Amino acid sequence: MARCGFIEAVERIGNQKIWSYFDDSVDKVRPAGNLAIRAAPGHTVRTYFEVAKKVAELQFLNREHVLLFRGQDTDYRTTKGNSLLKVGIFRLAKGKVPTAGILAARFRTLRTAEASLVDGYSAGGFVGRDRLKRQRILRWAILQHYEVCRTPLLDVTASLRIAASFASMAGGNDAYVFVLGVPNLSGAVTASSEANLQIVRLSSACPPEAVRPHIQEGYLLGEYPEIADFEQNANYSHYEMDFGRRLIAKLRFVPAMFWTSPNYPKATEEALYPKNHRDLLLSVAENLKVKLPAIE
Repeated sequence: MARCGFIEAVERIGNQKIWSYFDDSVDKVRPAGNLAIRAAPGHTVRTYFEVAKKVAELQFLNREHVLLFRGQDTDYRTTKGNSLLKVGIFRLAKGKVPTAGILAARFRTLRTAEASLVDGYSAGGFVGRDRLKRQRILRWAILQHYEVCRTPLLDVTASLRIAASFASMAGGNDAYVFVLGVPNLSGAVTASSEANLQIVRLSSACPPEAVRPHIQEGYLLGEYPEIADFEQNANYSHYEMDFGRRLIAKLRFVPAMFWTSPNYPKATEEALYPKNHRDLLLSVAENLKVKLPAIE
């Protein structure tokens, strides 16, 4: 819904019924709204093969959406008890909604990081330097993926196995795969005015010298039009800046039991963050982190 002028927040996918798995009351797919899915505890899946079958069913029944995935070891909630999928720049500060001063400082850090990234990228001689200078969303994509600073983008993946592996990395008793529905994808950056979304394909945004984005089949979600500064952010309510509004299903599992089949192994940390291959863009990112304030 519009807050001011033509600025709109991410469209909630639950404005129509969608087919979903979100709790254990029944073990079959059924129609539900977005808020019901977010408020539920999650649907328990026991093996990777089971979750793959259920995701295939979700994609078949929700055919107007492309499914992307996010793995987490915690189901973060709003004060109303709904699943929360916030981009880093708008996340809580010490458990509270960030103040205007904190948000302004985060955006200043982002602008500084963008300028430094362009300099480091050019000095490294990477392909696509002109495109990086012209397109802010590509600069954000690299800064977000390499965890340089907070950005208005959210990490997701096209790979169910990668998402489930990320969710399992902490080694706890619970892990979650959040299934999000986005419009049809086209090219390196897909912009949808109807859904108020941008989807960035990292393999197209990052040069071939960057290894991680290609291995992780990474995508990033952002607002469209993009929120470029603190002043523009003031046109939104805090609850609107939440990609939980695109949630189609919530799946939960116990990592120790989930990866028991040798046919469907978990991706190791070394596979997700390769150290034996020289990732030149990673070295640029590490240099940037040293120059910026610590992520609070």
